[in-house]
Amino acid sequence: MASFVSHLESGIDGSRHPAGQVQTTHKDRPLLVRYDLPAIAYSVSRDELRSRPATMWRYSELLPTGVGNVVSLGETMTPLVPAARLAERYGLNNVWVKDESRLPTGSFKARGLAMAVNMAVRLGIRRVAIPTAGNAGGAAASYAARAGIEAFVFMPDDTPTTHQNECRLAGARTFLVNGLINDCGRIVREGKEPLGWFDLSTMKEPYRVEGKKTMGLELAEQFSWQLPDVVIYPTGGGTGLIGMWKAFSELRELGWLNGESMPRMVAVQSSGCCPIVRAFERGERFATPFEGACTIASGLRVPAAVGDFLILDAVRQSGGCAVAVDEASLPRWMAEAASSEGVSFGPESAACVGALEVLSRQGWLRPEERIVLFNTAAAHKYAEAAFAPLPRLDVNQPLDWECIARGGAT
Repeated sequence: MASFVSHLESGIDGSRHPAGQVQTTHKDRPLLVRYDLPAIAYSVSRDELRSRPATMWRYSELLPTGVGNVVSLGETMTPLVPAARLAERYGLNNVWVKDESRLPTGSFKARGLAMAVNMAVRLGIRRVAIPTAGNAGGAAASYAARAGIEAFVFMPDDTPTTHQNECRLAGARTFLVNGLINDCGRIVREGKEPLGWFDLSTMKEPYRVEGKKTMGLELAEQFSWQLPDVVIYPTGGGTGLIGMWKAFSELRELGWLNGESMPRMVAVQSSGCCPIVRAFERGERFATPFEGACTIASGLRVPAAVGDFLILDAVRQSGGCAVAVDEASLPRWMAEAASSEGVSFGPESAACVGALEVLSRQGWLRPEERIVLFNTAAAHKYAEAAFAPLPRLDVNQPLDWECIARGGAT
């Protein structure tokens, strides 16, 4: 069956553009996929999803790939893990973690890059390039390898070594750049003509956001089509937040939701790089590039996002907010999440724990609300950020059991 895509729409001015051919941006701003939603409503009901495999492809009518074979690494639905101890710590009753670390390549980036690579292959593209803070590069390299196409990856030279090796091992031509992700993006743009690759940068093509959209579709289904009150999301390029808000809007138009209320969307950034937060606080629709960006949460180190206005639109339309949390506290929040709930949080996700702390203290979060935090990748992908020396034992010396009981502290 063909897909239900009707056209592409410019996010900046609403102009229509044809689907079914290679597209990038319009006026240097994102294009969004639009569907024939009445036809979808006629063709399938939400109850029919129950019998489908528990993967992101179960929502095929709402995806540009439609029904059919896909390039896949097994993109499972990710679990919602109750976080009762975190909730209690901050005076809340109903906190959940959507654990995206269970996906192929170990992060939420698998959703977007699976979709982007699938559509690239369908459109006849055989060479792709991507600037990355780490996880997106690993996903792009892996899905390109799966699809049998070439991949070029450009990342800042202080990107965690786990990410570097992931790209290299998957066969991508991988380069370290003495700059930030926007410098890597410039290299990708300049290489399009001489090397003929397609640019898979965040929001520079229409389909990564459709893969990330499945996070919102899953949330709705996992909560029996009653959306949570608050979604707290770590925001760099913001594809996932934009995608989820799009998913919720499509589900409401389809009539699949129980109730009309939509979640308040919270965009979380580090104090070391917070252009979206600054624009939100100033009432601006577009974010000024952030100077001197520096954070251990490499996925949040995005000084300028091409979809900035779409992030801010979603936050404001939902009645949500954008919040910057203390950079120096990210390691503490990583440890807090893992030690209280057993869920391994990367530094970007730790920022969500920080937002839980800040917003509950301010009274912005209410105890009775159902709140979802996103764990976008596990701590093991950030060895440098999570590193701390461990106490050592000498097998040739008597053991000090009291010291061991204290964890080796003297």
